[in-house]
Amino acid sequence: MSEPIRSFIAFDIDDPAVRNKLSKVQALVVQTGADVKLVETENIHVTMRFLGDISSGMVDKVYEEMKGVQFVPFTVQLKGVGVFPTLSYPRVVWAGIAEGANELRGIFDQLEPRLRNLGFAADVHGFSPHLTIARVRSGRNKGELANFVKANANFDFGTIKANCLRLKKSILSPRGPSYSTLREFCPGT
Repeated sequence: MSEPIRSFIAFDIDDPAVRNKLSKVQALVVQTGADVKLVETENIHVTMRFLGDISSGMVDKVYEEMKGVQFVPFTVQLKGVGVFPTLSYPRVVWAGIAEGANELRGIFDQLEPRLRNLGFAADVHGFSPHLTIARVRSGRNKGELANFVKANANFDFGTIKANCLRLKKSILSPRGPSYSTLREFCPGT
């Protein structure tokens, strides 16, 4: 039996200018003195659905369901900095999504029943369009972090084109995760 594959479905951030702005904001988050672990800039993405561990045989089944999702490539504006769950108890620092959020939600709404039909449990968190840029490890300097978030609630990271829905593999290591694309669905190409 093959090893389980930790996986998720996402849109990657391919634009170098947008990645550069994400990296600059991450550096400013660190400057708040908050106890954070940054997401490696090349790993920042828009998660559409975390799948967890799947078998190698499930890869093609998930891909077939991805190909049934109907969308045309669209623009996503990345705007704003925020935290989950609250400013008083931050666990995740995120970059927000302005334009394109409805389209992303529509893709999630198409994916979810397809994945349920394959036996995946319902996504208990639902869908909240965002990009995780850092994880908060403790409450150290959370006031400074909250002030930073409030001051950057409308920070404009730029726009990306959401054109390829990707099934990603995640390999965890002490240095952090590494991601690779198992399958991609790019309608209209």
